[in-house]
Amino acid sequence: MSGQTIEGTAGPDPDENRRQVLYWRLLARLFDNEEQASLESASLAVVEDVGLPPALLDPGASVDSVVQRHPELAAEFDGLMTPEPDEDGGRDRAAEVRRAALASKVLLNVFARDSGAVTAEQLARWQSDAGWLERALGCRPGELRGGRAGGGTARAGGGRGVSPTGTGFGGPTPDLSRLIPEIGPELGSIEAGLVKRMRLREVLADPALASRLTPSMSLIEQLLRDKDNLSGVALANAKSLIRRYVDEVTEVLRTQVEKSTVGELDRSVPPKRVYRNLDIDRTIWKNLVNWDPEEERLYVDRLYYRHTSRKTTPQRLIVVVDQSGSMVDSMVNCTILASIFAGLPKVDVHLIAYDTQALDLTPWAHDPFETLLRTQLGGGTDGTVAMALAQPKIAEPRNTVVVWISDFYEWRTDELFESMAAIHRSGAKFIPVGSVTSSGRGSVNPWFREKFKDLGTPVISGHIKKLVHELKTFLT
Repeated sequence: MSGQTIEGTAGPDPDENRRQVLYWRLLARLFDNEEQASLESASLAVVEDVGLPPALLDPGASVDSVVQRHPELAAEFDGLMTPEPDEDGGRDRAAEVRRAALASKVLLNVFARDSGAVTAEQLARWQSDAGWLERALGCRPGELRGGRAGGGTARAGGGRGVSPTGTGFGGPTPDLSRLIPEIGPELGSIEAGLVKRMRLREVLADPALASRLTPSMSLIEQLLRDKDNLSGVALANAKSLIRRYVDEVTEVLRTQVEKSTVGELDRSVPPKRVYRNLDIDRTIWKNLVNWDPEEERLYVDRLYYRHTSRKTTPQRLIVVVDQSGSMVDSMVNCTILASIFAGLPKVDVHLIAYDTQALDLTPWAHDPFETLLRTQLGGGTDGTVAMALAQPKIAEPRNTVVVWISDFYEWRTDELFESMAAIHRSGAKFIPVGSVTSSGRGSVNPWFREKFKDLGTPVISGHIKKLVHELKTFLT
């Protein structure tokens, strides 16, 4: 792997050869668990040559264990796969070899597939490694899998600079931030498969094993589906995991809502005369007439304060959520979101969940944990039963927003759409939502998508932040 020069012509780049060795080993291990002796020995030589620990090549070692033994590596994983270009346009080829070794480790740990039953320890290890991959992509641990609903720093589209040669083995470390919309759902799918292969009921019945579980969307979905078959210690541990997950996601969403939810200043309300509201610039400007040039002193005979009260009109928010099997992520996120808006002043929140039957969850809308325990995931879809509950709640159309979350694969399409169009024509704000997830992935019935577009109410499909923004513009 050494470079050679023949008649002044540069030979193979040794660092490029080193990267290729590492990437070929990665591909070989991903598609075949059998160890390739030549690739293993060559990769070991590369890793040691760039000053990295051989443990990076141990498929049985988690990223956590490597970082615990070599804490200086932790910072190198952050943003590893969104490399910034050198200011002079050059490439630090030796550094790229080092990044390739670290990237190969985290990718192999996350995407290498095994068969058979999964233990709580194996799931916890995979979740930890997936968290390191998310950090390498510039995101918060859990964000891409739908484990935390947004607020991260994902740089889809190349927020830190995407090299045009960044996707080949011969180029620098690939910038995978472009692939975040695809990687997120894939991570969620892998995690869901691991959860299904785990003897979850046995794990939940053992407090020591249950304590090793990290709440995630895949795990919460399985717990909600299986909650009626749990009892005693297993049910208590399941509820504890659901509560932990709800609290974590609620904290993220509440921050988003508080940042977004502002109204127009209400100048009819006198400003509160406290020091933090003192408008120093205006106070000085208005009192300049009292300036004494001889004493060089400004006499203030009136203080001015900022208005902080904001105009808020009582609004009614009606959230209708499809709780069929394909909409679990949206069901969880929107239940939490509804509870946050229910806590805002002058917002009257109503929550309806449906499959082939509709359930009015309004009495529990303020508590997403209790709401989720009352849902029944799965089954078919008949939005007309939900519409029968939603329509009577629209007392003042112009002060009402109806958010309908579904993939809209209905069997009474014409009847349901006509009732939705009637809500829109009445003056109420009707917002059809195809998915409310962290990954943004969702499938929407093309027939409904076109109909809503023609109606002037296009389907929102994507990150939950989009729905927060839409609700903010109407409710404040």
